[in-house]
Amino acid sequence: MLKKLLVIAGIVVTIVLAFKYCELKKEDDSIAYNTNIIQQQILNVGKLVVTEGHFSEVITYKNQQKYLMNMLSFEKKALIVVNANVTVAYDLHKIKYDIDEKNKTITILNIPKEEITINPDIQFYDVEQSKLNPFTGDDYNKINKSVKANLAKKIDKSSLKTNAQNRLISELSKILILTNSMGWKLEYNGKTIESDTDFNQDLKL
Repeated sequence: MLKKLLVIAGIVVTIVLAFKYCELKKEDDSIAYNTNIIQQQILNVGKLVVTEGHFSEVITYKNQQKYLMNMLSFEKKALIVVNANVTVAYDLHKIKYDIDEKNKTITILNIPKEEITINPDIQFYDVEQSKLNPFTGDDYNKINKSVKANLAKKIDKSSLKTNAQNRLISELSKILILTNSMGWKLEYNGKTIESDTDFNQDLKL
């Protein structure tokens, strides 16, 4: 009788252990599956987000060369029309993150900064110059540098960078939506991200 009880007890223990093993394996498989889905979503987000803008300005350039103790001067000047295409881009291939399977947490470690590209088309009108003070390569370099500096100020005052940031947040929100739907947590900059507003606060320009 005792022998039968021991056999039955052994069978019960074996069944319980087998059941627990299957449950653990099922959970491990689920975590691995979830991790793969999240990694794939981050890969899908990892692209070049580009926002384009167009700016125009008109500049009058003047330069004077003086000789004979400033008694003689030779001026050169030109009316310059600038049309520039500007792009603000985020290369999300460079995004860095960490996956904590145990605590079901995705931590965004680094979001790349925006890359601003300015391509100006510079046209010269009403050019006036003399043989003693002609336009040279130095003039064109100075003009180009001044144009880009002025455009950079205009870009800062415009909505272009804000629009680019909104597009960035839209892409990052895809990760947030997925993690929330799977019961995972998303963290960035030491905070738990629960909405687009949290991204906005941490990514202020």
